[in-house]
Amino acid sequence: MKKHLLSFLFLAGALGTQAQNCSDIFISEYVEGTGNNKALGIYNPTMSPINLNGQYRLLRYNNGTSAAAGEANAQAMINLGNHVIPPATEWVIVIDMRDPLGTGQNVQADPALQAKADTFLCPDYNTSYSMFFNGNDALSIQKTTDGGTTWNYIDIFGMIGDPAMVTGVSWSDQFPYDGSVGAWWTLNHTLIRKPAVEQGVKVNPSPEFIVTTEWDSFPVNTFDSLKVHTCNCPTGAGINEIDNSVSVRLFPNPVVNNHFIVVSSESMSTIEVYNMVGQQVIRKETNRTAKQWMVETGDLPKGVYSVRISFSGGKTKTTELIIQ
Repeated sequence: MKKHLLSFLFLAGALGTQAQNCSDIFISEYVEGTGNNKALGIYNPTMSPINLNGQYRLLRYNNGTSAAAGEANAQAMINLGNHVIPPATEWVIVIDMRDPLGTGQNVQADPALQAKADTFLCPDYNTSYSMFFNGNDALSIQKTTDGGTTWNYIDIFGMIGDPAMVTGVSWSDQFPYDGSVGAWWTLNHTLIRKPAVEQGVKVNPSPEFIVTTEWDSFPVNTFDSLKVHTCNCPTGAGINEIDNSVSVRLFPNPVVNNHFIVVSSESMSTIEVYNMVGQQVIRKETNRTAKQWMVETGDLPKGVYSVRISFSGGKTKTTELIIQ
């Protein structure tokens, strides 16, 4: 009896911690492409709709601007309006550049990117430039619960007030992560939040923003992953309690040679791969005793996929796969 009680208390504590993490919106995707191909995915990790209801705003901190300077500039921020984000849903913001005759700073955003938008923001740079970000700009989502007197960080992308970005152009993937060494990630890339991320960054990173910690990198002008996000937060009755009882690893991930291997702590029965619009593109049946299985990806196009593994005991787990 004592053993069962301790197990219950441990499970309740774990679920309580997750519920605390999966409690508010965060930036799930960042598109910094050519021209005006600028977009953000905002994910609702909860099991209830979130009404933005004028309580959330997006801010841009231009070229290493400090919080004090950036948040004093009305053009750097925009209210996210009264939209409702359904549970376990990625809401997509695209810069409002839809004029096919636009030139220079007003050049049209790619129609394929426009098609992903749930809302468009910032049509005029001189009114609000929060969506005109590039590789050396930090962003934040803030929330108020007192009508706008006090604003709290819900998520921070980049590092607010990073002196390296005053002259730098992008955060990179190697120490000191300021773009001086390694590959640039926040310029001319799409970044997707890792599935293990269950809440936003609420404290400004210091001494530097290490982009690889929470983000996966994709080539410039990658749009197909918008509107779908994989997150470990629960999405319905009991789903994540089942998922968390099984350990699964995919490697290599990203896939580079047309195959990947699934390693599990329990015997697997089927492995299914789904594309970003929910179509099943691969289904493999194992021998039902295997805890390791190779899956050929063939000529699947580059992008982000969901892999759903079913186990012999009736459990399931879904995780993210990247094909490069």
